[in-house]
Amino acid sequence: MLVALPRLALAQEGLRIGLTAVILADQAAFLARWADYLSQRLDARVTFASRDQYQSVHELLNNGQIDAAWTCGYPFVRFQSQLQLLAVPLYKGRPQYQSYLIRPLGGEVQVRGWADMGGKVFAYSDPLSNSGWLVAQGEFAASGIAQKDLKRSFFAHGHRNVADAVASRLADAGSIDGYVWETMRLQGMPGATQTEVIWKSRLHGFPPLVAARGADPAKLEALRRSLIGMLNDETGRALLKSLNLDGFIAGQPGIFDSIRQLARSVPGSGVVA
Repeated sequence: MLVALPRLALAQEGLRIGLTAVILADQAAFLARWADYLSQRLDARVTFASRDQYQSVHELLNNGQIDAAWTCGYPFVRFQSQLQLLAVPLYKGRPQYQSYLIRPLGGEVQVRGWADMGGKVFAYSDPLSNSGWLVAQGEFAASGIAQKDLKRSFFAHGHRNVADAVASRLADAGSIDGYVWETMRLQGMPGATQTEVIWKSRLHGFPPLVAARGADPAKLEALRRSLIGMLNDETGRALLKSLNLDGFIAGQPGIFDSIRQLARSVPGSGVVA
């Protein structure tokens, strides 16, 4: 049970959560249900602000226009001095996921791996995405492929958009969040049913919810408890099922050590040793 002081502060100010575009077929309806659920449990109005790019979400957070953000592990380690960890989702029972390399299903141009991308078109997700940019940089370097060796590359700004671009053969391959691709496949979305996975990365820390350092600790603790408590009631479990998640935990920064290590090896990542 939340104590009175956090409830009072929340009731007066509400709580705003930023996120990039989610993959659900009926995004607006789901976010409305989730906002209503959290509002009831926090006894305060909860709203979501959705943006196409991680940078835009972090600008909202830095400007105090949102209280928390569902971001990626890469911007968390890159801007960790400005952020605090709020909660980490559980996927398949653990706070980790993988990056996938995907290609069109049954395509004439058969990309077998990273080393085959010379002279071909590649789709990234976002410049601040671990699975949709950072992992790809590490794998291209390991395979001896430079950006100049690609015919073209582009940012699709969203993992679902990467899958759709590859499925429609606008790209010969793309780097995508494995959780997103698997969830799209479960929902029968063409971007997943018309593409196939040809490579999977090591496990990395799952995209976390974060807040700015110095944010109201009572407000954030109330949100953290509500997220972790979603497993405890039928409505919360139904929402988690829609997200294809098993729950949320408080988490520790060490979950993202593999991303930090990778970023230190990639020139221009903004993370130094």
